[in-house]
Amino acid sequence: MTDIASPAVPATPAVPASTTAARHRVWPILLVVLLADALDLIDATITNVAAPSIVRDLGGGSALVKWLGASYALALGSLLVLGGRLGDRLGQRRMLLVGMAGFVVASAVAGLAVDPAMLVVARTCQGAFGALLIPQGMAIMTKTFPRDALAKAFGAFGPMLGIFAVGGPILAGFLIDANLFGLGWRPMFLINIVLGGAGLILAARVLPRLEPDPSARIDLLGALLLVIAMFGVLYGLITGSSDGWHTIPIASLAVGLCLFGAFAVRQATTAEPLIKPTLFRSRGFVSGLVVGLLVFAAFNGLMYVISLFFQLGLGYSPTRTSLALLPLTIGIIIAAGSCMALITRLGRTLVLAGLLLTAAGAALMLWVVASAGLAATWWQLALVTLVIGLGAGTCFSSIFDTALGDIDHDEAGAASGSISAVQQLAAGIGSATVTSIYFAAVATGQTHAVIRGVAVVLGLCVVCLAAVPLLPRKAAALEH
Repeated sequence: MTDIASPAVPATPAVPASTTAARHRVWPILLVVLLADALDLIDATITNVAAPSIVRDLGGGSALVKWLGASYALALGSLLVLGGRLGDRLGQRRMLLVGMAGFVVASAVAGLAVDPAMLVVARTCQGAFGALLIPQGMAIMTKTFPRDALAKAFGAFGPMLGIFAVGGPILAGFLIDANLFGLGWRPMFLINIVLGGAGLILAARVLPRLEPDPSARIDLLGALLLVIAMFGVLYGLITGSSDGWHTIPIASLAVGLCLFGAFAVRQATTAEPLIKPTLFRSRGFVSGLVVGLLVFAAFNGLMYVISLFFQLGLGYSPTRTSLALLPLTIGIIIAAGSCMALITRLGRTLVLAGLLLTAAGAALMLWVVASAGLAATWWQLALVTLVIGLGAGTCFSSIFDTALGDIDHDEAGAASGSISAVQQLAAGIGSATVTSIYFAAVATGQTHAVIRGVAVVLGLCVVCLAAVPLLPRKAAALEH
């Protein structure tokens, strides 16, 4: 799931009001940016609920379940920083329009997919075009909004993104059970033609034409190395856990790790790296990246396991599953909103609290499943998911702000971009890895499979707790 905390204002200051977009056009621009983020958030979360229905229709088994979320997050995370650089060089307005148009086309292909391979390719293309789309909105707002309007706009992000995060699974469940025109799960992708089409028309009318910066350098080789490296690692993990650890998955993992090493060397030697090597001299920043990677991976994997348990174990319909996940998402929203006023004062103490809450929720889930099994009641599961949501929301709103605590102001923009990319990559890694553990144990029963998956999440929380003392004591003093 994508972080729903309000984003930090980028390091580039807003230009004076005299050079900004006309004030009557500010809020339509914000609407375009919110719609772009809505497309991303909804499509990042819908497959949590839809995966069993899609597999029943197209086949593909457990491998397709793993790739549904991983392919989207992998493409988005590996190309996100590159998408921002392309916006600088070619113009943010142009890249936003290209990204939104491509996202609409990829969504249509996903909705019309006739086999698992076609769907996974379409999901990958959604993520790739999302990487062109998402960075541009924030850059356009920063360059065109008066400072007071910019502050109000960022204040609206948290609640609106929370609504989108809740709406994704609910929308997916409703559309699947409604079976509109006999299309089953397909309308949850096809609806993007309407949403994205409306966004394209509005964007073409209201987005200002900003001067591109032809001097901006783009490290295409670095981006290519990162994409192939991540694909190799995930392909190895998914294939190995599904088909056994034979030569191909082992070789894929080895190649992926080697190429990731080549990517690191490239970043250290090129004049314009995608990720500034100087960032990694900060112990607090590196610790924050590691903790964030593990937490987001654990949470995204846990979301899939819980949804699969609800549907395959307890026999819930997609709509009932999405409603049963509401306490979790509500917990995230409550915690994220509450932590906004506390993060600069409490810093890593909030990270500690979030990890402890998440671990408590995972332990409670283990107890409920081990003791009640398939007889678990709705109120037991609601309590469990609420606690997990409160812990996850506290982590989401504190880990990365705390990681930026020791970063110089002039590097804050690059650090924020790196963090966003890691967050998306973690979603792909987590959904693939934790569901692999779940499916490896499902032959011995749903209860055992859930216990195995949740135990891994609990273990990751414990590892993260050990890294908390390495984080900066205070979060970055960024405006919200």
